[in-house]
Amino acid sequence: MKITLRPNLYFGIIFCLFLNSFNSFSQSNSKSLKKAYQDDFLIGTALGTQHILEKNAQADKLIKEQFNAITPENIMKSEVIHPELHRYNFDLADKFVAYGQKNQMYIAGHTLIWHSQLPRFVYKIQSADSLKMFMEDHIKTVAGRYAGKMNSWDVVNEALNEDGTMRPSIFYKLLGEDYIKMAFDLAAKADPNAELYYNDYNIEQPAKRKGAIAMIKKLQASGTKIDGVGIQGHWSINSNNIKEIEDAINEFSALGIKVAFTELDYTVLPNPWDLKGADVNQNFEADPKMNQYKDALPDSVGTKLANRYSDLFILFLKNKDKISRVTFWGVNDGHSWLNGWPIKNRTNYPLLFDRDCQPKKAYNAVMQLKSGQ
Repeated sequence: MKITLRPNLYFGIIFCLFLNSFNSFSQSNSKSLKKAYQDDFLIGTALGTQHILEKNAQADKLIKEQFNAITPENIMKSEVIHPELHRYNFDLADKFVAYGQKNQMYIAGHTLIWHSQLPRFVYKIQSADSLKMFMEDHIKTVAGRYAGKMNSWDVVNEALNEDGTMRPSIFYKLLGEDYIKMAFDLAAKADPNAELYYNDYNIEQPAKRKGAIAMIKKLQASGTKIDGVGIQGHWSINSNNIKEIEDAINEFSALGIKVAFTELDYTVLPNPWDLKGADVNQNFEADPKMNQYKDALPDSVGTKLANRYSDLFILFLKNKDKISRVTFWGVNDGHSWLNGWPIKNRTNYPLLFDRDCQPKKAYNAVMQLKSGQ
């Protein structure tokens, strides 16, 4: 029997086939971290100057496709934004905030008070009153300028030693532990709607975690506003600390605060003396043995990296009700600070995207966890 299609029906079928093909094409080209994890937590990245100024079209496209949260890598640290006592430099910070607003992203400020990357004049301060004046002026000016525009601030960064005691920074030496409460109170006054975080590395480890919990409890008992804790997540593919990470998520969350992973990366290279953490003041001499993959990352190491990220994101999904954000510390491997720390001029591969902004096995492993959902 011969079937004759009416013209309207014929074109309707063709249109439906075209629409299905178009939708399939769009879905295959809309795969992204932020869409895959949109019901779980924010997915962020750290932006360097080239990204803020949109100088790299390939990276810019990747950022906008994959991430819905941004953190400034360096340009809001005090040595950059407040280089002299009575002079601020807001040019790049303004552009960073504008970038986030334009692309409807969560904007995290990093960081208001940190012992490192301070302006030179701060290191010369010798009195408690002068240091208080710096803190008051700095936080009021910086946090105040962006009040209502920032979603969160890393108020105090890396205030603890590995054993959980207070780091002997210039702030601690002149002001004692009270400088932390002072910083949070000043930030809350300057930008009352922003979430306020304490940020540090290795605070998933028991001793340092205990110190962080004690510090947060003191702030809460005093009535100081603290909304969350940032676990940096500078780890090695040769470490297996999943239990410690889960314990940290649960213990920090039990304080009634949010948990964010703020600076996530996995080094694939060895560190001197099995160094752990992210103390930027630690640097070592170059050694060929410490730069094993100068030309390319072996497939077996790429698989190990992918497995580490997969295990980590399985844990994140298990605890998604406690986690507010997961931010990678860099857009791609070429942008990572781990190419220059703790040994300069190395070739590291710690992120989900390679130097050409192409997805790696690690990216596929993280995305695979959400396939079919």
